Amino acid sequence: MNVNQSAPPVPPFGQPQPIYPGYHQSSYGGQPGSTAAPTPYGAYNGPVPGYQQTPPPGVSRAPASSGAPPTSTAQGPCGQTAYGQFGQGDVQNGPSSGVQMQRLPGSQPLASAPLAPVVSQPAVLQPYGPPPTSAQVTAQLAGMQISGAAAPAPAPSGLGYGPPTSLASASGSFPNSGLYGSYPQGQAPPLGQGHPGAQPPPRSVPPQASSFTPSVSGGPRMPSMTGPLLPGQSFGGPPVSQPNHVSSPPPQALPPGTQMTGPPGPPPPMHSAQQPGYQLQQNGSFGPARGPQSNYGSPYPGAATFGSQPGPPQPLPPKRLDPDAIPSPIQVIEDDRNNRGSEPFVTGLRGQVPPLVTTNFLVKDQGNASPRYIRCTSYNIPCTSDMAKQAQVPLAAVIKPLARLPPEEASPYVVDHGESGPLRCNRCKAYMCPFMQFVEGGRRFQCCFCSCINDVPPQYFQHLDHTGKRVDAYDRPELSLGSYEFLATVDYCKNNKFPVPPAFIFMIDVSYNAVRSGLVRLLCEELKSLLDFLPREGGAEESAIRVGFVTYNKVLHFYNVKSSLAQPQMMVVSDVGDMFVPLLDGFLVNVNESRAVITSLLDQIPEMFADTRETETVFAPVIQAGMEALKAAECAGKLFLFHTSLPIAEAPGKLKNRDDRKLINTDKEKTLFQPQSGAYQTLAKECVAQGCCVDLFLFPNQYVDVATLSVVPQLTGGSVYKYACFQVENDQERFLSDLRRDVQKVVGFDAVMRVRTSTGIRAVDFFGAFYMSNTTDVELAGLDGDKTVTVEFKHDDRLNEENGALLQCALLYTSCAGQRRLRIHNLALNCCTQLADLYRNCETDTLINYMAKFAYRGVLSSPVKTVRDTLITQCAQILACYRKNCASPSSAGQLILPECMKLLPVYLNCVLKSEVLQPGAEVTTDDRAYVRQLVTSMDVAETNVFFYPRLLPLTKSPIENTTEPPAVRASEERLSNGDIYLLENGLNLFLWVGASVQQGVVQSLFGVSSFSQITSGLSVLPVLDNLLSKKVRGLIDSLRAQRSRYMKLIVVKQEDKLEMLFKHFLVEDKSLSGGASYVDFLCHMHKEIRQLLS
Repeated sequence: MNVNQSAPPVPPFGQPQPIYPGYHQSSYGGQPGSTAAPTPYGAYNGPVPGYQQTPPPGVSRAPASSGAPPTSTAQGPCGQTAYGQFGQGDVQNGPSSGVQMQRLPGSQPLASAPLAPVVSQPAVLQPYGPPPTSAQVTAQLAGMQISGAAAPAPAPSGLGYGPPTSLASASGSFPNSGLYGSYPQGQAPPLGQGHPGAQPPPRSVPPQASSFTPSVSGGPRMPSMTGPLLPGQSFGGPPVSQPNHVSSPPPQALPPGTQMTGPPGPPPPMHSAQQPGYQLQQNGSFGPARGPQSNYGSPYPGAATFGSQPGPPQPLPPKRLDPDAIPSPIQVIEDDRNNRGSEPFVTGLRGQVPPLVTTNFLVKDQGNASPRYIRCTSYNIPCTSDMAKQAQVPLAAVIKPLARLPPEEASPYVVDHGESGPLRCNRCKAYMCPFMQFVEGGRRFQCCFCSCINDVPPQYFQHLDHTGKRVDAYDRPELSLGSYEFLATVDYCKNNKFPVPPAFIFMIDVSYNAVRSGLVRLLCEELKSLLDFLPREGGAEESAIRVGFVTYNKVLHFYNVKSSLAQPQMMVVSDVGDMFVPLLDGFLVNVNESRAVITSLLDQIPEMFADTRETETVFAPVIQAGMEALKAAECAGKLFLFHTSLPIAEAPGKLKNRDDRKLINTDKEKTLFQPQSGAYQTLAKECVAQGCCVDLFLFPNQYVDVATLSVVPQLTGGSVYKYACFQVENDQERFLSDLRRDVQKVVGFDAVMRVRTSTGIRAVDFFGAFYMSNTTDVELAGLDGDKTVTVEFKHDDRLNEENGALLQCALLYTSCAGQRRLRIHNLALNCCTQLADLYRNCETDTLINYMAKFAYRGVLSSPVKTVRDTLITQCAQILACYRKNCASPSSAGQLILPECMKLLPVYLNCVLKSEVLQPGAEVTTDDRAYVRQLVTSMDVAETNVFFYPRLLPLTKSPIENTTEPPAVRASEERLSNGDIYLLENGLNLFLWVGASVQQGVVQSLFGVSSFSQITSGLSVLPVLDNLLSKKVRGLIDSLRAQRSRYMKLIVVKQEDKLEMLFKHFLVEDKSLSGGASYVDFLCHMHKEIRQLLS
């Protein structure tokens, strides 16, 4: 996206701009506009035509510390750019490439000046009168002036945020009036000169006590500026926060209802502790004032103090939208940790919004499922479908049925009802839960989902107390807890037979690539010890899981490892077109019984194939063989496949190389994400029927068609791991760590999940790694504690506020010990008739998780551009509906965001800039397919850090302080060249070293004497005996422990060629692939919202 183009035409300053006194517009929603050629996001950083010259295209924004961006990219061992988890590289936030982002067809250029600073405000609900006006805050960043509104808004009844804030428009409005300050007809605003220190020509300030925010104008922009300036900022150079890496403590918030009084005058300094004032931050979302930067001229000395007594005309500097004045993810996360991290989250109340996923908190189950199991996009859902359509907020739940809990929280209780099995409703088959209502003295119960009256079996009968509750309610998990398990009876088992314990089959590619890279030897060595750590139930001494081994290239080799044999026996199946299992007895064995034979086999495999010259492999027959083996043993299980190349050998499932970058940005791009043939879907369906789950470990040196190979793992509930250009010395730690975790994790086999809802809503759509043969049952050959199923709900009737809405997720599965179980999760939500209640109880992280999955599925059937446009439109409609129906009236030049959705634009922009929806030149087709299937089953915490990475300064806090350092925003502006930063996104880990880092720090961390001696691309820090080294290595270990996959470390030096890759993760900046910066995207969203409202 090129933000240096001219902006769309703006009407003469003498003409009034559109305003919305009461938002009584008749039309709302995206009607098609003119068919004029679509324009990219308007040049909000750019000058207004006729007033400024356009700087030459391609001027990049860089901090004062950095020099010219490097031009080369890092070459990996395969001639590809090295790229942690994804194999190939990514891009720098520098000058935009020629790719320009297209605007929505229906959006015309807006007749408006640039965006005002953002306002985030809680929804204000006053059902019996007109909406109250919010307390207006006009923020001048050099001299802040406060103008109080007539009636400050009451604090919302939901979460306890401060009063709504609104910042004045940078488009020249008087706050609280809705009128626009204007120049005489046809006269342009004067030009500011384009170099530091030059005084702009004077112009007069209207003699008002209320502060005036002038229109944006200015000369040619400095290379390092983006966005219009905020009032009070000088043109003296790019503004920076104190040092651009310290996050200052949030100032004290003003209590709701406080009126600002006193004569107008210059405000106190932003961080004065003694002076209680109404500060710029709303719930901590607007950052510190930025001072001048050392290498640039100082601010214009005679800048006007807005809001002081009227005086002689003063010259005004041009304005810029300050990144610190827009909602900060870091601040929101920090505030939630401070406000909600200390108290346990008790689930007794209906419709409570849980703490953010980034907050550490304990959960006490008192009748609703923990947010570790279920998170919703909104905890207060509209009563009618019309209201839901108006708001456009998707109603969805992200469910993680087997989520792992922290040690302080108890696992779900297991309830055994004996041969009678769990108690259920006769009509809708919902399971007994705390919301069921007992009647007639406890002899019957009314189903809370379908209202059917059922008899209570005699053995389950219990008397009721004076409140109508059973006297044994607190003794029974199913009557008092949100999550619990039932032991299933034989009726819940396949063929009415209890299952036998599952099996693991290790299937190893022994073609030339696998042997030459050292993979086969490494894997066989690891399996010898890893087999001692197979998952086991509770306190069992040994695992009940049996194991088997297969090797393959163009043919398959099965191994008999029966305990009575002295040596393992190999049987070769060369007819891969008609796959069968040549042996039953001795193929699947108990590890402890056959230990000697298994060890002998694992010693022999690397030697047997050491001199192989076979380069071709098969793939589908390997899965077929594993599934047939499980079928013959009449058990469920998991296949671990280790595969290196595109399967081109003559066999079912043979693939051809169809990688074609020319399809990107065309209507045929979707074919790159679709499987090549239907054979793999058919195979997956057979695997699900058998309870055969497939985990795939890929080690490609070139294109392997991940989109096709990942179909079976995806549909069977399995996982895909990818190690591009695998080299033992660089990648063994990551591969072995992932393998250990994958083999040891608890899995539910042969699972079926169903989500039931109370009358009024129903589950209509599902996202994740599973198979569905009908519209209600989610079938999973395997399900582990990392996988989620995302469910979308729609109205099919009216809901009522009194009863709320209920969800029940029931998962039937076979445990690792072969026990058939039912895991139940219940959740009660509120219902509302006021849109303000909906907007006050949304969860943005869950919303983004749903929207990313929706978009990533959309690319299978629609052009990527259409998918992107759909996301932008939906986000604009959500925010426009809030503005129209819930926000206090204010000038159209202001962007007003709901308090709990103020991060929606920044997070959505990260989704739009992701590899799948906007690939850089180095991102391969396989990378995109890999990321697409990964995100499909991610939980909310994983998508949160994946789309908005954490950037941690390591050398800011004292070395003795071992706690995790506070994060800073993901932008190049926040990097200081005298510091070291750690960046993580759940898959990658970068250590960025500034060029001016102190010599002592370099010595302590890397064991070398200067910056130039640090090896760029280093993946392991030396183990040194000093506090800093221990602290940094400890932090890296703790970050890795929090994530479901091992994050490989890459050391990046400032100004080095690898820095391009690192900068791709600084998501608030413009990306090389054309992604907008956060500031630009916010401006674009504002434009879209105004268009919907006008």
